[in-house]
Amino acid sequence: MARGTAEDIQKRAKKIKALLFDVDGVLTDGGIIYNNDGQEYKRFNVKDGQIIKYLKQYGILTGVITGRDSRVVRNRCEELGIDLHHHGIHNKLGTFTAIMEEHQLAADEIAYVGDDINDLPVLTRCGLSATPADGHQAVKERVAYVLECKGGEGALRELADTILKAQGHYEELISRLTK
Repeated sequence: MARGTAEDIQKRAKKIKALLFDVDGVLTDGGIIYNNDGQEYKRFNVKDGQIIKYLKQYGILTGVITGRDSRVVRNRCEELGIDLHHHGIHNKLGTFTAIMEEHQLAADEIAYVGDDINDLPVLTRCGLSATPADGHQAVKERVAYVLECKGGEGALRELADTILKAQGHYEELISRLTK
């Protein structure tokens, strides 16, 4: 479900050079499981991970800005080859601004997916803002795109597909994979 019009989302998606995202509630369903020894477990959706390599093939920078610092998340970011990952971040806007400066990106060239109110400083400044279907209501009211997928169920993939389609890469990718 889009808050912005389909045309507006397509227009924004065409400009995207970087896709940044939160982890808990976006790449996961927001749940955390601990065992008796305090080890942390998270469940990630393979579809979200699969699209990372294709974004990178088309020159789209990928990055995580997450408030928690978790070895599990660090491992997943490294496994997927996510270009940038910032953990334990309490000032997400500061990190967003540093990424813009370091990579010479304008705000309208960055898409961001976040699910909770701590993501709002970035979501209200980036070029294409999105939240999973189960994002916080205050976030849903302020983003351009409320995704159909819930966090941990392909939300990142949905936005990445939208970006690749808007930029004319998706059909080429499918064609290349089916040859």
